[in-house]
Amino acid sequence: MTETPAKDFARKVREKVRGTKVFDRSLHGRVLALEKELEADRQLHRRIAELSDVVAELLVPIQDRDETQVREILSQYRKTI
Repeated sequence: MTETPAKDFARKVREKVRGTKVFDRSLHGRVLALEKELEADRQLHRRIAELSDVVAELLVPIQDRDETQVREILSQYRKTI
């Protein structure tokens, strides 16, 4: 099976571009940016998990009307902020 002239041209251009340092720097920059975004997302998800834990800890004392325990949990949470 032979390539069409357009596919052959596209393959040659792709090979030339991939062989340049500009392509390597561009790709490297994109990967670094994606890694940075991924780390920010991880931190956000970790924070959401922490907040979910605090809410879960508060639900039982609030339901039991244990104001002392509610204040203690909130105090501990505020120290971590």
